[in-house]
Amino acid sequence: MLISEKQQEANRQNAQQSTGPKTPEGKQTVRLNAVTFGMRARSLLIAGEDPEEYAQLWGDLTMEWQPKTKSERLYVEQMSTSQWLLARIAKGESQIYDAPIALDKKFSLLREVASQRTKLERSFTTAMHELQQLQKQRKAQSKSQSKQTEQAQPPAEPPTYTMANGALNHPASSATDTR
Repeated sequence: MLISEKQQEANRQNAQQSTGPKTPEGKQTVRLNAVTFGMRARSLLIAGEDPEEYAQLWGDLTMEWQPKTKSERLYVEQMSTSQWLLARIAKGESQIYDAPIALDKKFSLLREVASQRTKLERSFTTAMHELQQLQKQRKAQSKSQSKQTEQAQPPAEPPTYTMANGALNHPASSATDTR
């Protein structure tokens, strides 16, 4: 839909009036307005969630998977985020059941929760499989490099042999130069 030039100018002038909150209290109030599900949310934790619990989850997954590269750490992050949000959804689901709202609205919300849960479970599983594949490749590459290193080492010095005294009388060693 196209708008007139007059309407566009009015929109510009109105935009100059709305520049967001100025005070720290106002900024604090709206800081989570853009929070969305997933890894790209501005803040993974919302009010009432304990950062130490998330740190524990991250630590447990890091300890279990021991990521060695940035890519491996990314997949561990994806797994921890998915797991954290799954726990949040489980809490929200129980609140929906207890909420005093119309049954059709409850079912609509529960369908949405189920859809989000499925996406997060898939995200966790995909990250886990990708992480397993990366670690398998890294280990295979490490073994291959160690074998190449072993093969690339110079051979040991040849042993020094002592010829038996009888070899000095051998025709090949005692032949005289007739030139």
